[in-house]
Amino acid sequence: MAEYDLSKTIIPYLDRHLSFPLLAHLAESKLFSDKEVTAAQYELAKGTNMFDYAVNLFEQLYPDQEVPAEFDEKRKNAVSTHERLQQEAQAVLDVIENPDVAQALRQDKNQNLLYLKDNYNLTLDQITALYNFGQFQYSYGNYSGAADYLYHFRVLSTDNDLNTSAHWGKLASDILTGKWTVALEELNTLRESIDSRSAPSVLLSSGSSTAEPALMQLHSRTWLVHWSLFVYFNYPQGRTLLLETFLSPTYLNTIQTSCPWILRYLTTAAILSRKASALPSSSSTPISSRVRNAIREVVKVIQTEEYQYQDPVTSFLKELYIEFDFDAAQRELARAEKVVADDFFLGEFKEEFLDNARYLISEAYCRIHQKIDIADLSKRLNLSRDEGEKWIVNLIRETRMGADAKIDLEKNVIEINRPPLPVYQTIIEKTRGLALRTQALGAAAARSGQQSSGVAKSEALSPTVAVK
Repeated sequence: MAEYDLSKTIIPYLDRHLSFPLLAHLAESKLFSDKEVTAAQYELAKGTNMFDYAVNLFEQLYPDQEVPAEFDEKRKNAVSTHERLQQEAQAVLDVIENPDVAQALRQDKNQNLLYLKDNYNLTLDQITALYNFGQFQYSYGNYSGAADYLYHFRVLSTDNDLNTSAHWGKLASDILTGKWTVALEELNTLRESIDSRSAPSVLLSSGSSTAEPALMQLHSRTWLVHWSLFVYFNYPQGRTLLLETFLSPTYLNTIQTSCPWILRYLTTAAILSRKASALPSSSSTPISSRVRNAIREVVKVIQTEEYQYQDPVTSFLKELYIEFDFDAAQRELARAEKVVADDFFLGEFKEEFLDNARYLISEAYCRIHQKIDIADLSKRLNLSRDEGEKWIVNLIRETRMGADAKIDLEKNVIEINRPPLPVYQTIIEKTRGLALRTQALGAAAARSGQQSSGVAKSEALSPTVAVK
């Protein structure tokens, strides 16, 4: 389903090296022609120092043409540049890898720079060689080496702009080498830096220095949201962390303002976490209320942002929880299955997505029925009768639904027996927040009374002052 592919939308918010995996996935999925994908790969590759890769792509695109001579010139320049930058960076590494120097370094970067200058004649400009060589290594695809040099540079440098750029480069390198735990730490640190407005996004180089700080912060968060998809859909607990981050007011506002298409991933993460949050709490890691209520919050956002973005994944929740149309939800789920399977970030979660989506349908359907025909429910879950029966039996056995549901195999129905809520419990639920609201109203009334008395006193005193 090429019309729902988001690669063209997401790639403008990624570094060109992070875009290569998405294009490789498009080549495998055959959503677009091989020529279109190869052309896109070539356009990205020729802007890097991966000359052999770019030449290979050029030969695939234009088999009857000679390879441009500019590639040979660029390769020669790159070799000489590599040797020069390596010598400059190695001179710095020889000093900082000295055990005596490593013991002498402290948390204060300015003190460290003063120590290195006094004892080893190392200046900030020389330390910048680590950044230059790390950036150069990244440009030709040595991501592991780039991560090491950028890390060492960031430990020593006091240049905020270059530190931020090194931070983005280190995050990209960790993503491309698949070091998801380290990448998550980098992501969290970078997010804290952006949220504190301590560093602008160097990715927005042209004209960023004159932009409004709030606008720069919005742009940085938008880029971070897109980069974080790599981490959140590869780290083991990534979906839960995605919900915690994306449903926070700051980042939810960023998504609604700058990138509503991220709703697909927010919706998918909410669906993937739903069944786990409904299981009896036996895990050592408690589930937060934000994750537990993620479906409710996401449905509100989908309803609000429907005019900006919708696809089969978001439409599935809309039909199920807003329109309450089970037939339409069934159709949207069948389309969402294909969308998820073709998506670069979501493809490996297809079966888990379907399992959780079926759970949502079953949960909603059982909530409004007391007696349910298993064959009918299986049909709504896009399952055969036998598959549906096995799936429903496992669902009732594994989740809290088992306390209220019983299966009558003779009649092939599920009977839902919910005990009525006691009257006193209903009263407690409805009056739970009454005391807090009364206290808040009392405080507001007291403030209002103080302000009124203050105004009255000032009015009474003013004639006296005038007479004097």
